[in-house]
Amino acid sequence: MARDRSSPLHAHDSQSTLNRSGNDSFHSIVARRISRRECLERGFLAAALGVLPGALAACGDEDEPSADEPSQAAGALTPATSPPALGFRAVPKGLDDFVRVPEGYVAFVLTALGDPIDDATPAYANDGSDGDFSRRIGDHGDALMYFPYPRASNSSSEGLLMQNHEALTDVYLHVGGPTNSPISDKTAALPRPLAEVLKEQEAHGVSLVKIMKGEGGRWAIDRGFAGNRRWHVNTELLLSGPAAGSPQMVTKLTPAGDRTFGTLNNCGNGYTPWGTYLSGEENWAFYFRRGDDAATEAVRDAKLARQGIVANNVDPAASVAPFNYRAWDRAEGGAALQLRFDCTASGASAADDFRNEPNHFGYVVELDPYDSAQTGKKRTALGRMAHEGAWFGPVVEGQPLVVYMGDDSRNEYVYKYVSNATWRAADATLGLAGGDKYLDDGKLYVARFDADGTGEWLLLAKDNPALGSFADLADIVINVRSASDAAGATKMDRPEWGGVNPLSGEFYVSLTNNSSRGTSGPAVDAANPRSYQEQRGETSQTGNPNGHILRLREAGGNGAATAFSWDVYLFGAQADADPATVNLSALGPDNDFSSPDGLWFDRRGVLWIQTDDGAYTDVTNCMMLAAIPGQVGDGAQAVVAGQATFVGKPASPDTLKRFLVGVPGSEITGVDLTPDKRTLIVGIQHPGETGTLDRFQSNWPASSGADAALTGVVNNRPRTATIAISRADGGDIGV
Repeated sequence: MARDRSSPLHAHDSQSTLNRSGNDSFHSIVARRISRRECLERGFLAAALGVLPGALAACGDEDEPSADEPSQAAGALTPATSPPALGFRAVPKGLDDFVRVPEGYVAFVLTALGDPIDDATPAYANDGSDGDFSRRIGDHGDALMYFPYPRASNSSSEGLLMQNHEALTDVYLHVGGPTNSPISDKTAALPRPLAEVLKEQEAHGVSLVKIMKGEGGRWAIDRGFAGNRRWHVNTELLLSGPAAGSPQMVTKLTPAGDRTFGTLNNCGNGYTPWGTYLSGEENWAFYFRRGDDAATEAVRDAKLARQGIVANNVDPAASVAPFNYRAWDRAEGGAALQLRFDCTASGASAADDFRNEPNHFGYVVELDPYDSAQTGKKRTALGRMAHEGAWFGPVVEGQPLVVYMGDDSRNEYVYKYVSNATWRAADATLGLAGGDKYLDDGKLYVARFDADGTGEWLLLAKDNPALGSFADLADIVINVRSASDAAGATKMDRPEWGGVNPLSGEFYVSLTNNSSRGTSGPAVDAANPRSYQEQRGETSQTGNPNGHILRLREAGGNGAATAFSWDVYLFGAQADADPATVNLSALGPDNDFSSPDGLWFDRRGVLWIQTDDGAYTDVTNCMMLAAIPGQVGDGAQAVVAGQATFVGKPASPDTLKRFLVGVPGSEITGVDLTPDKRTLIVGIQHPGETGTLDRFQSNWPASSGADAALTGVVNNRPRTATIAISRADGGDIGV
């Protein structure tokens, strides 16, 4: 979840050159058959009249039937109930150094950067002197999930909290900021102190802590719980699925290519039907240094370059270093665990160096919260990319399981995985063995969005003739971006989080922003239809700086279908923006937003939208909104500056409201609701991110008066933290 900024901390969005494929952007796609367009329009009309999902099952090419296309009845989804009405007063925008929640709600800090997870670890000093992070809450808390404890319970007062730790605000982590780190000084003299490197590596990854609700409704970590655990950059994990044991996985540390060390840049997440946690590895590629080895092997050079890892990518003398590069490979006295971040081909073979180490990252990692001693697994069948998370479609007895995913970089793709095994309810207690059965063997697809509002899932396998240059399935999943280029997928505006509406089965994906759309990158198209110029203070922003949320409906309501229909659910915009070209969703002061990122549906069908915004922060800090969405086709066709598209029903204050506003420098990341629907857990990531030790941008959470005692002095370094939100009257959240 990183922003579209020019700041070194957010430069990953400058990756427009990573996808040099000539794949269609919607402007170059025409309706392939009039019958499909007419069918779509009939489907939109049917949806507007209240026809249940599945009304578009007949939409397809009449002369191109798909062998995978099910009948309308197969797996059809019928909403079981209506979603609730939003019952809170919208929170106003603001730039304050405290978290705003609705009137009648209270919020307390639950966990924060550096908190010890056991009784043996001392309290966090928050002055940079704290050492070992292997038993502390990590930095940049991202996606999170509450698991009732014990496993078979439905407890809302005792649970296991799992959270990703994506990256670092280095300046606050060390006493005087990081030493010799190119993240803060690209001309820094190397090497780096080993102790600082180990701290940074341990502050990444995933945390698991037991939490309990105590007096006054306040939650706290149970530090005496033996299952509290940290996974970080140096934790041993297993490789699982088609890439495990591949020659492309062989390294000096792992000659069999069947295991790995560490998980990195963990961003979005997911929950499996068998009760385990999924964590997506996002911007892993830019932690690597690569020397002058472009001539070593042309095929390898092209594969690494497609991920943004080019030869001579680090040159401190020339002030050149990639986003997220922290020179871990230059740690003074570093062991192989640090040296592996230099992926230069320097030995006689892959077993003599770390040329293949980048191939160990970029996966969905499965962890079992109820058995934290087990070795987690990277599920390579889900592909290697800048993963946000992994979100299951409706789970139906006797039907395959479906997992949706996004690749968070400009002009990358939307993916779907369909298991070969069909679901059996008896497997709900399998733990990691469930992943072995359902996530290691299946079909991986990438999306092509067509200009007539339909789309197709393109198979990423040797059965696809377009992928004839790939050696085998392992080669495809390791190099899934290149495979998607060859398959003809559609370039999108940074696909980040996704969510599946439990009432309709429709999949939603946030397209956070894309400063290259219509400028240095691809032209506008039907599903990415906006490119405009917008002034924010003294900064001029171009492309699609505010982002949008797209949704799709599988043909016949069956997640395993290879055809779908789509529209744009919401366009991010400032309320006073031009309604014809920018504010297409009719947003007002109570619900305007920019750069949607986190998406999550609760069990009632309420959609929670979180922002990671560099475009609107002159007016407001990042925020979270609650929404009652409709369904694909509830709006109309529209033309935006000459580009035809499909726009969902306009937002209203009754169906979309601002629920929370964060603090300066932060983004809002991670959300979950306890089973009783009375505690909402939300992440506030990297408060004060652009501050310095001389001038903090934020003092949160110490700036929040009631919580000053939790963090010591009021003038404290800002800390990423999670908060627990409840209603003062003890009622259900949001309604």
